[in-house]
Amino acid sequence: MFAKSKDDVAPVHWGNGTSHRLLVESDNMGFALAHTVVHAGTESKLEYRRTLEACYCIGGSGSVEDTNGNLIELRPGVLYALNDNDPHYLRASADEDLELISVFNPPIRGDEKHTLSDAGFSSY
Repeated sequence: MFAKSKDDVAPVHWGNGTSHRLLVESDNMGFALAHTVVHAGTESKLEYRRTLEACYCIGGSGSVEDTNGNLIELRPGVLYALNDNDPHYLRASADEDLELISVFNPPIRGDEKHTLSDAGFSSY
């Protein structure tokens, strides 16, 4: 058994926000868990090619949309799952940060960052 606090891990600035990676690959849990903040008014074009992701909204509001136009409005208590390595647009509302608990399987290393651009989806 072990414990970690958000204060114990340095935030990773991933592009349009921060991510405190609380569980990572080296913790040997079989999944990773992060407290992710998406800055208000931003849109991120993201894709995870080697891992599946589920996010549970704990604060703020926004949306996630896949490349087929399927849109999920995010608010506290809503979960979305990217169960097919879906390229997606993650948007925080204009007036408040979006806060998510993100779970990755298989786990991420913890040092990954996105390179955001208009040219395509950032992936790792």
